[in-house]
Amino acid sequence: MTSKQRAYLKSLASNIEPIFQIGKSSLTPEVTEAVSEAFNTRELIKIAVLKNCIDDPKEIAAVVAERTHSQVVQVIGKKIVLYKENKDHKKIILPLK
Repeated sequence: MTSKQRAYLKSLASNIEPIFQIGKSSLTPEVTEAVSEAFNTRELIKIAVLKNCIDDPKEIAAVVAERTHSQVVQVIGKKIVLYKENKDHKKIILPLK
């Protein structure tokens, strides 16, 4: 992903609300599965890491991205933005290079 594409996705993500929250029990298989299923209907997902979660949001983002075969767009504070291209129902057209 190029920096231009990443910047475009960041601008889209600024307007969406987090649809998942990761709390005290950190990253569970259920959360990972739910995020994976959400990529069936969306290409861009925002996740909030709650204050009672002791794990680093950057590490959580890397693990979720690896398990769901998505890409980390950004991690700001305790907010994670992930992107996964949907081949069947493409909604986001990324700028070329």
